[in-house]
Amino acid sequence: MAAPTRSFLQVASTEEVASPLRVVQIEGLVVLKIIKHCKEFSPALVTGQLLGLDVGSVLEVTNCFPFPSREEDEEIEADGANYQLEMMRCLREVNVDNNTVGWYQSTLLGSYQTVELIETFMNYQENIRRCVCIIYDPSRSSQGVLSLKALKLSDSFMELYRNHNFTGEKLREKNLSWVDIFEEIPIKVSNSALMSAFMTELEADSPVTQCDYDRLQLSSGPFVERNMEFLIECMDDLSVEQQKFQYYYRNLSRQQVQQQAWLQKRRAENFSRKAAGEEPLPEEDPSNPIFKPIPEPSRLESFLVTNQISNYCNQINGVSGQSFSRLYLMKALHDN
Repeated sequence: MAAPTRSFLQVASTEEVASPLRVVQIEGLVVLKIIKHCKEFSPALVTGQLLGLDVGSVLEVTNCFPFPSREEDEEIEADGANYQLEMMRCLREVNVDNNTVGWYQSTLLGSYQTVELIETFMNYQENIRRCVCIIYDPSRSSQGVLSLKALKLSDSFMELYRNHNFTGEKLREKNLSWVDIFEEIPIKVSNSALMSAFMTELEADSPVTQCDYDRLQLSSGPFVERNMEFLIECMDDLSVEQQKFQYYYRNLSRQQVQQQAWLQKRRAENFSRKAAGEEPLPEEDPSNPIFKPIPEPSRLESFLVTNQISNYCNQINGVSGQSFSRLYLMKALHDN
């Protein structure tokens, strides 16, 4: 029996329901391009475009190209935009995937959680249904761990950011905390069969490579020291944000005291007017400055700073644990 035919509207409505993003599949050559670009310009921060396909719950990244160095001059920024369009046109002419699926950027010790990153995400979301940001940290990778992350903004956070409403009441209503801003998507590195065969031919007979020796590097002091410096700066920033809220709550408490005093005075006046047979006055006066609501400061900055503090603590904890393991290994080798 033939399957029932569906109308165009039914097909369109079915395709509009997008499956959630489960994994980011990156070609091995793209990973090497990102690492090469970020390492060459380190410690300067660089960015680039990710190209690929959005297939179901998998976002395939098949190509990338670097952006020119960012400058404050508007003419140079316009040249950078023209450069991106020209690059994508050239890729389209040679039949290479030229669909934008996000961007990549380097970071220093994981300090990427900024308002600028969120604004870039929102700009991409206006034209792309789903996009990711690949974060590569050359300083962290020098400790023997490939620091490569794929991030996206959570849907609940994007809804609040569009409305510019980060008050405590809204955050409690959406049950949103500082850990719910970014979502990390698992990364899967994929190579074609021909590429895998070629890499097998190039593989050395010895199972030990230079990368394996790098993992035994005992020097972790500079990395931990820089993390501690950044952690202290973040603690100072968090203290500044807390002072803003303390100032807000002091003003709010002072305003409530003034409102109560004004209401008591108005009620006493109305009691006298009733005794004299006159009409009572309203107990609320919107024109009075003490009844104007005090704007609550945004909690976005404090959320981002808290995220950064958590990131630095995790990095220090991870490197310290690895360093102890290396020291115990070296001690055992020395004793033998």
